[in-house]
Amino acid sequence: MSQSDQPIFAVCVTFVIAKGRMAEFLPPMRQQADVSLATEPGCLQFDICGGPGDEVFLYELYTDSDAFAAHLASDHFKRFDAAVAPLVVEKQVKTYAWRQGGAENNK
Repeated sequence: MSQSDQPIFAVCVTFVIAKGRMAEFLPPMRQQADVSLATEPGCLQFDICGGPGDEVFLYELYTDSDAFAAHLASDHFKRFDAAVAPLVVEKQVKTYAWRQGGAENNK
């Protein structure tokens, strides 16, 4: 299998943040992205996008599903998740296996 045929695991997360709580949510969210990129070899990209109103969209790329599982099992993710839980009204996670020339929806 060539490098371009190697699947990449994409994660798309949409958060709806409680009204008036975005200023509390964004600093730990930015820290989570920075720590993930700095300490997880399987984390290739971690983008934070502001959505309409109280939405935040994450686009994350991992080398494979095992790298994403390691991310979810990390202490820094568990601390982040517990810290922001009271600020999150809704959270949706979708994952995709990406190959050059197309994507396969996994969830």
